[in-house]
Amino acid sequence: MDSNIKETVKEKYAEAALRVLDGGNSCCGASSSCGTADPITSALYDEKQAAQIPEEALKASLGCGNPTALAELSPGEVVLDLGSGGGIDVLLSARRVGPQGKAYGLDMTDEMLALARENQEKAGIENVEFLKGEIENIPLPDNSIDVIISNCVINLSADKDRVLGEAFRVLRPGGRLAISDVVTRGPIPDEIREHVLLWVGCVAGALEETEYGTKLREAGFTNISLEPTRIYRIEDARTFLSGRGIDVGRIAPEVDGRFMSAFIRATKS
Repeated sequence: MDSNIKETVKEKYAEAALRVLDGGNSCCGASSSCGTADPITSALYDEKQAAQIPEEALKASLGCGNPTALAELSPGEVVLDLGSGGGIDVLLSARRVGPQGKAYGLDMTDEMLALARENQEKAGIENVEFLKGEIENIPLPDNSIDVIISNCVINLSADKDRVLGEAFRVLRPGGRLAISDVVTRGPIPDEIREHVLLWVGCVAGALEETEYGTKLREAGFTNISLEPTRIYRIEDARTFLSGRGIDVGRIAPEVDGRFMSAFIRATKS
């Protein structure tokens, strides 16, 4: 990961973790204030899932999807969450794979790791391990993981080829990648892309959907699919973009419906 991007991401996510530890919310998406619903990060987990985890894990979620709801996890499997943040997807996965399985969370931010471990203790879940490290250099052996999940994190990396190559390395043959991420559809002017991606995820570098598929194939994956889960309309970003001096009405035709959260599946054959 480019050093400037990496430090910016670490700073933003550390601030989000500290806000939650102080009793607030992560507040890192489209909302202009912590009391405003965010169309990107809100309502991703149903009441049943929310009841399984500490409230702080839910408050710390900076995801754009719910990979645990879409990934097909089975008892006894080993799961790895890339960029695990406050631990919400790790804890939910750990419950689904059961005591014979295991869920790893990988994060590079000390504050998020501290929050995740605190949430694990509150939840009383033992088949979990949080690791410090970068998603470009996964600190696990080859062929050791059954399922990799990730929630709106891979778009933050400046070296996505390295991330996907590392994911392929640690997956066992037959292992699955099941991630949520931000993607784009069609050409978007660079200036507009920069502003909208800042809105979508604090700091973001989303791939175009066909490019995502190409990179997965180049890493060695097969059975690749991309399913849009939330398509962002210009009204979702109007307040944010207007605050940056952008004529939202003028750019609407160029961005409306071209940014989305998607669920991406692939297999290591």
